[in-house]
Amino acid sequence: MSTGDSAVPSGAAVARGGTAPGQAPPLVLTVAGSDSGGGAGIQADLKTMLALGTHGMSVLTAVTAQNSLGVQGAWELPVEAVRAQYRSVVDDIGVHAVKTGMLSSAELVEEVAALLAGTDAPAVVDPVGVSKHGDPLLAASALDSVRTRLLPVAAVATPNLDEVAQLTGVQVESEADLPRAAAAVLAYGPRWALIKGGHLAGGEAVDLLTDGSDEHWLRGDRHDNRHTHGTGCTLASAIAAGLAKGLSVPDAAAEAKEYVTGAIAAGFALGSGIGPVDHGWRLRRG
Repeated sequence: MSTGDSAVPSGAAVARGGTAPGQAPPLVLTVAGSDSGGGAGIQADLKTMLALGTHGMSVLTAVTAQNSLGVQGAWELPVEAVRAQYRSVVDDIGVHAVKTGMLSSAELVEEVAALLAGTDAPAVVDPVGVSKHGDPLLAASALDSVRTRLLPVAAVATPNLDEVAQLTGVQVESEADLPRAAAAVLAYGPRWALIKGGHLAGGEAVDLLTDGSDEHWLRGDRHDNRHTHGTGCTLASAIAAGLAKGLSVPDAAAEAKEYVTGAIAAGFALGSGIGPVDHGWRLRRG
């Protein structure tokens, strides 16, 4: 599986890096669940991909009843429906990068991992374990499949601190613990690990991107805004958009960090609970 710039799939005539009139922009595919409230999941992914100059496509893995207060219900799609969506898009249209999100069962994780392994495009794996409100989105029985099947086919894995603990047992208490967390994630096979330190205390939101040799510390202003629903989905999708445009992993991650930081700053109230980040914040500047 390619983990750098992907070749243009044979089924698609697509220009990358810049598009002339009538040409499709770089293609990004999200494999994730639906958030009926529009702040995370497939909805956040597609908004992010559009905002960053790419064409977003989707493979729906689950439907959730979800709002600003939490997840009231979740229904996984059959594996054959997920496989059919994926093949329908990739075999005809092609893809330059793939992002994965909510994959709730071991069977689904293993099917998506097999599909990614046969696709010549880098995959950004967001190993979603729980929602922003603490609702479980990944069965405990699927954890081993994430470790042994999904992470090994990832160009970039983007766990938050709770997901690091869930997958590796490593507890991160401070910025100094991030390299140890990254090493534990990299041991499962992704080329790069981006450990998100947004839950740590401090005036900056600090993430660590590393392939085990090179370290890139991504720092952004910490904004006093509780409306942060969708940050993980948005970051992973933004990285995938950068890779689809031909950026290196470090450059794609830096672009994604800047975009997400702005989206958090512009996050807005929605409903009675935690509102979403603003995926269209650049359109609203000035």
